[in-house]
Amino acid sequence: MNYIKEIISNRKLIANLSFNDFKTKYAGSFLGIVWAFIQPLITIFVYWFAFQVGLRSQDVGNFPFALWFMAGLIPWFFFSDGLNGGTNALIDYSYLVKKVVFNIDILPLVKVISAVFVHIFFIVFLLIMYALYGYYPDWYSLQILYYSLCLFLLVLGLSYITAPLVVFFRDLGQIVNIILQVGVWMTPILWNIDTMQVSDTIKKLLKLNPVYYIVQGYRDALINKAGFWEHPWLTLYFWLFTLLAFFIGTRLFKKLRLHFADVL
Repeated sequence: MNYIKEIISNRKLIANLSFNDFKTKYAGSFLGIVWAFIQPLITIFVYWFAFQVGLRSQDVGNFPFALWFMAGLIPWFFFSDGLNGGTNALIDYSYLVKKVVFNIDILPLVKVISAVFVHIFFIVFLLIMYALYGYYPDWYSLQILYYSLCLFLLVLGLSYITAPLVVFFRDLGQIVNIILQVGVWMTPILWNIDTMQVSDTIKKLLKLNPVYYIVQGYRDALINKAGFWEHPWLTLYFWLFTLLAFFIGTRLFKKLRLHFADVL
């Protein structure tokens, strides 16, 4: 509750810092913030060409592979960008951390919100692509809002764990990057978990990845037309994982915050 009160009392500052953070990422480049959208679009095209045109190894039924694929990759873009930004929040804003009067608790939140701007664009882009293929939004599509909230809170909870740790252990930033590189393959984004020729035990282990819940949720909302309430145990597991991440992260952040300024 104290954390929520801090967010409400600092909402204008958080909004301004998030928007400025988004703009300054690409400040100085000729195309500016356009790069925030070009890079993911190129990534989508490269993966689509490799798996659909080149390898042709994915069986997603009669549904267009490009749409199935984008429904999984777009939430991963936000997860990767948000977690990277949240992890480096205290380092990037070290000049604010050293100010005694500044509330540094909001810095990971600022970074994660900064990643939301690009995610909103790609959600709209995703819905337009589905409509062009003849798959129009319906009531199930509204679940994207729910799963986007899940994604936001998951990234924020993990960021409150990694942000304070990376101040003292800078190698953690590289470890997070490696985990993200491996994670895109361990999450059913580039392949269909239902058609994998592995044991059910391995499939269950892969589903323990909390991002699986979100990726599958996007596909349920847009393709399978299934509600999140149809997966009660997976939903319960996701929220327990996310709340635990928040609990550990906020406790860790408060415990180490007194030492941030000295280390930075």
